[in-house]
Amino acid sequence: MPPVAEVATRLGVSREAVEICRDSELIDLHIDTFIPPRLWGYDPLKRHRRALGGRSFFGHLDLPRMGDGGLSGAMWSITTNPFRGASARWRVFQKNWRGFQRLVQRSAGQLELTPDLAGYRAARARGAHAVLLSVQGANAFEAAPGGIRAAPEELVRATLVHLTTSRLGETNSPLRKASRIRGLTPTGRTFVEQLNERRIFVDLAHIHPRGFRDALEVHDRTQPLLATHCGVDGVLPHWRNLDDGELKQVADTGGVVGIIFAVNFLRRRGGPVDGAMIVEHMEHVRRVAGDDAVAVGSDYDGAIVPPRDLAGGETYPRLVQHMLDRRWSHEQIQKCLGDNFLRALGMLRP
Repeated sequence: MPPVAEVATRLGVSREAVEICRDSELIDLHIDTFIPPRLWGYDPLKRHRRALGGRSFFGHLDLPRMGDGGLSGAMWSITTNPFRGASARWRVFQKNWRGFQRLVQRSAGQLELTPDLAGYRAARARGAHAVLLSVQGANAFEAAPGGIRAAPEELVRATLVHLTTSRLGETNSPLRKASRIRGLTPTGRTFVEQLNERRIFVDLAHIHPRGFRDALEVHDRTQPLLATHCGVDGVLPHWRNLDDGELKQVADTGGVVGIIFAVNFLRRRGGPVDGAMIVEHMEHVRRVAGDDAVAVGSDYDGAIVPPRDLAGGETYPRLVQHMLDRRWSHEQIQKCLGDNFLRALGMLRP
């Protein structure tokens, strides 16, 4: 790991920002770094100079740059292709899961699958990056025997819907086609119940507000909810962002909201043009739902365009510098970086 002073100079931040990243549990609630290996054989175990197109779309992360930035763990997503049939989605998920396991094995202990809080602590004690397996698009399990019950034991989180409306429910994306489906379907409600049975996080990112309400109706309120990679309407009204009521409802379960790094969901007219736009959204979550409700959910490698100063995994200290510049305390920063999520994980899976 490069010396603190060297990293601070290279990133143009204070030593304090780098030290906070290294001394904290820094956990990103949503990364799509398994997509580039699937698309063109990108190797996330090797260092890459920059993202595709400079900072756009893919190639934001690799293990060396994650280490440079202090990222101690992340929810790595296996994203579902919604345009396949149900049986094909299940078959391809199993293939991707085998490929994901091979990636972890090939890391020779640098990556470690961690299904619970105890596993996370053990992985970190061994110096590994903690991998929390997630699935984006729970319709991957639509044709699985027993539905979610067939999911791997290591699965920590499932996002109910993604960018298309499915047999589980309605997306909030404007790309959704005209459909009779509104909110969650009976199948979607059953999937929420199955996730609760397995004590797998229900992730309400991407879901339409009607589906959000439906999920709350059937969700076990003793288990924390997540919204892993979103912005907030209170800063920028947008289909991809949560309103104040939704923020409070997630927080009331002990859950957390991860703020996405996608500029088009965050930047308000006249607002910051750098990573401070992310902190604006985080501060709104804190005001509305409390310090315990905010987290990081970059969506790196998920076809996003982040702010210019946060172009890749080595730049997390710049995010912390924005927090310091806005007079966040060390405790508030550490809660946001990882402590809030770890509390929620301990509630669900000690």
